[in-house]
Amino acid sequence: MHKNKPLLTRTMNFSNLFLLGFLLSTLLLYGLLPALSVAQMPDAPDRTNGEGPFERLIIQGVNMIDGTGSPMTGPVDIVIEENVITAIRNVGFPGLPVEDQRRPQTRENDKVIEANGMYILPGFFDMHAHTGGTAQGTVPEYVYKLWLAHGITSIREPASANGMQWTLRQRERSQFNEITAPRKFAYISFGQGHSGPILSGDEARHWVRMIHDAGADGIKFFGARPDIFEAALDEANSLGLGSMAHHAQTRVTYANALDTARMGLQGMTHWYGLPEALFTDRTIQDFPLDYNYMNEQHRFAAAGQLWKQAAPPYSSHWNYVMEELLELDFEINPTFTIYEANRDLMRERRAEWHERYTLPSLWEFFKPSRQAHGSYWFDWGTEEETVWRENYRIWMEFVNEYKNRGGIVTVGSDAGYIYKLYGFAYIRELELFREAGFHPLEIFQSASLRGAEVLGVDDKLGTIEVGKLADLIILDENPLQNIKVLYGTGSIRLDENNEPVRVGGITYTIKDGIVYDAKQLLIQVEEMVEREKESQNYRITQPGLDY
Repeated sequence: MHKNKPLLTRTMNFSNLFLLGFLLSTLLLYGLLPALSVAQMPDAPDRTNGEGPFERLIIQGVNMIDGTGSPMTGPVDIVIEENVITAIRNVGFPGLPVEDQRRPQTRENDKVIEANGMYILPGFFDMHAHTGGTAQGTVPEYVYKLWLAHGITSIREPASANGMQWTLRQRERSQFNEITAPRKFAYISFGQGHSGPILSGDEARHWVRMIHDAGADGIKFFGARPDIFEAALDEANSLGLGSMAHHAQTRVTYANALDTARMGLQGMTHWYGLPEALFTDRTIQDFPLDYNYMNEQHRFAAAGQLWKQAAPPYSSHWNYVMEELLELDFEINPTFTIYEANRDLMRERRAEWHERYTLPSLWEFFKPSRQAHGSYWFDWGTEEETVWRENYRIWMEFVNEYKNRGGIVTVGSDAGYIYKLYGFAYIRELELFREAGFHPLEIFQSASLRGAEVLGVDDKLGTIEVGKLADLIILDENPLQNIKVLYGTGSIRLDENNEPVRVGGITYTIKDGIVYDAKQLLIQVEEMVEREKESQNYRITQPGLDY
C-alpha cells in the first residue's frame, strides 16, 4: 500500500459559503491553494454504530457475487474470524433445502447472520469521494453514514480540500474503527501545504517527499508546467505514491491525458484531457470567443462539446491513443454521474432522496449561483442538454471499449456537487456504467476489484475470497437483475394486491468485520436532516418557486 488555524471564525451565511466554495475550487485549479489556510472541518464523532468484529462470524445461505467477474454462486456459508474470511462453503443448490452436513459447525460464541436467499458482494470503492466541507455545510458523520449505507467501504479522497492533516487523521481513526466511516486513501492536491506556488522541478520533488513522509497515499493533480509535472511524477513513482489528475481546462494545453500518462501519471478522473489527446485538426478546444472560465455556464456548456471535436470512434488516431493508454496501464475513473444534470437537470433536481436526506445547507449550495462551484444554472436549457446527451454517447463508447480491451476502469462519484448526494450518486454511477455497456458483473468488478488494484490493496480487499478482509455488502434483492435495489430508497415493485411497494436497500454493510445496519444509518441521517430543517424552519423548494 502506498504509503492551522481555521480561516473562518464567524458564522457564515449561504452567500459567504458559496463564495468560499468557488474560491477554493478556483485556487485549486490554479495551484494557489497552498497560500490559503483551509477552514477546519470537525472530526467525526466516536463510533457508536456497528457490532464486531467477532471472534467468529458466519453468514449463512447467501448468494455470492465475489467481485472477480465470476458468475453468482450459492447458497454458500462464509466464515469470518476477527476480520479475515477463513472459509467459503457451498451448502447446497438453488431451489433445494440447504444441506446441513456441508455447513461449518457453529460454536457457542459464534455470531450468525441468517442470510438465506440474500445476496452478498465485496464492499465498494468510491475512487473519487470528497467528504464535503464548510462550503456545503456538511459534516463527516453525515457523509460517512451515507457512504456506508450504500455499501461504500473504501474511498479515495482526492485533493483533501479539508486539509492534509485533517484527512490523514480521519484516515487513521477509520483504520482503527474509532469512527463510523469507510477506510480512506488520501490523495493530496499538488502543492497543498507548500509556501506559494511550486515553480521548479526541484520544488516539486521536495513537496512530493514531504507528503510522502507525512503519510499520504497519493497525489491529485489539476495540471502543471510539463517540467514540474514530470519531476513530481518521477519522484512520486519512485516513492510508491499513487497519482491521478483532473486535467483542468486552464492547464490541459500544457499536457493532455496521453502526455501525462507518458510522464508516468497512473490515472485520470472525469474525462478532461482525453478528448484533447484525440484531437486531429486542432490543438486547443474550440472555445466560444466570449468564453470566460470563471463563468461556470460557459465552462460546462463548452465542455459538453468536447467529444464531438475528437477523432471519431475506432478511427486510426482514436485506436492509437487507446492502445497507448492500455500499454501504459492507465486508469480511467469517469465519474459519469457528476455531470448528469447537464443532460437532464430536472431529473437530478427532483431526485426522490433530496427531500429526506439532503441537508438544507447542501440544498442551498446546489441552487443556481454565480459563485458556488457546480451551481452554474444561469440559463441552462434544451440546447445544452441535447449537446450533453451526445457528449455522453461518445464518451461512454470510449470507456466501454477501453474496458473491453483490458483497460482499468474504476467507479467514482465526486458527489456533493451538481445535485449529487453522497452514496446515492455512487449507485447512480453503477447504473450509468450499465448504460455505457458494462455487464453487471463487469460493473461490480470495477466497483470493487479494480479499485483495490489501483490502490495496491487487492491482496486484502476487492473480492470475496479466503484470506481477504471482511468488507462486504448484504441485501435481500439481486443487484445483478436491478441495480436500483442498492439505493437507500430501494426500488418500486407491485405486490400481489397491485399496490406499489419498496424493495431492496442494503441490509448490512460490513467493514473490517464490523456489521453495520445500513437502514439504521439512513434513519440517523434522516434525523440529522430533520433537526436542521426544524432549527431553521426550512423546507426544500425548487429554484424560483415556493414549492
